[in-house]
Amino acid sequence: MSAIAQPVMTPQDIDRFLITEFPQLHTDGRHFTTLSVGPGTATMRLDPDTRHLRPGGTISGPAMFTLADVACWITILAQIGPVAMVVTTNLNINFLSMPAPKPLDCSCRVLKLGKRLAVVDAILHQGDESRPVAQATGTYSIPPR
Repeated sequence: MSAIAQPVMTPQDIDRFLITEFPQLHTDGRHFTTLSVGPGTATMRLDPDTRHLRPGGTISGPAMFTLADVACWITILAQIGPVAMVVTTNLNINFLSMPAPKPLDCSCRVLKLGKRLAVVDAILHQGDESRPVAQATGTYSIPPR
């Protein structure tokens, strides 16, 4: 992979974009926050409430899947700018352990960023990337400019 330049969007830019272009993400309150962006990377946090939990007191699979998908998506946007129609074409997730009902981070890195396609790796963790609770790989279609 060739070197990826500095991101063109800040965490604040991304959060403002999500509020205007993807407001349904925050329908029941603001639970998703962009923590950081870097060259080819981004980290997003889910602050779960009861709707994100499943019986047994762990964060649900659908909540983790949503976090992985949105975090991968914003990782791409941080690199290319606010392109709303970057769409998921595939997302595979591996659930590795049961996360506690507390904030969950998703640290992403771009594996490929082409003109029409991007592939992103995501690690979901609770503060220690070396102890992931899930891992996902997402592929996204980038519309022509």
